[in-house]
Amino acid sequence: MNRFKFFALTAVAAICFMAATPKTQAQVSVDIGVAPDCPYGYYDVAPYDCAPYGYYGSEWFTGGVFIGVGPWFHGAANFQGHVNNRLHPEHGYNGPKPNRGDKPEPGKRLDKVAHFKGNEVRDGRGHAVGGKR
Repeated sequence: MNRFKFFALTAVAAICFMAATPKTQAQVSVDIGVAPDCPYGYYDVAPYDCAPYGYYGSEWFTGGVFIGVGPWFHGAANFQGHVNNRLHPEHGYNGPKPNRGDKPEPGKRLDKVAHFKGNEVRDGRGHAVGGKR
């Protein structure tokens, strides 16, 4: 009989502990802030450094304004645009890049990048979607 009493007390204690455990609800709030102020756009991965001239093709700009990527993307849902991923740090690029707040250099057009060498198609959310130029 002692075993039955011990088992019953253990069961009652376990039920009490389970009932007393506070319920938690996951709430995730991420403040991404404002988009980086870069003259030729910014990379689609953190820390969202400024991309050099020639990384993005002309379809990434509307009226000379970058349409954004990642959390600040404001293009069409089915958007696809060309990039030159040889100018991306994840592909070994460590050449010159503009700083945040820099202004575009005169003569560097955003609507038609001279000698653009796009080799990858990406969506506005940072995913390669295929299609080579």
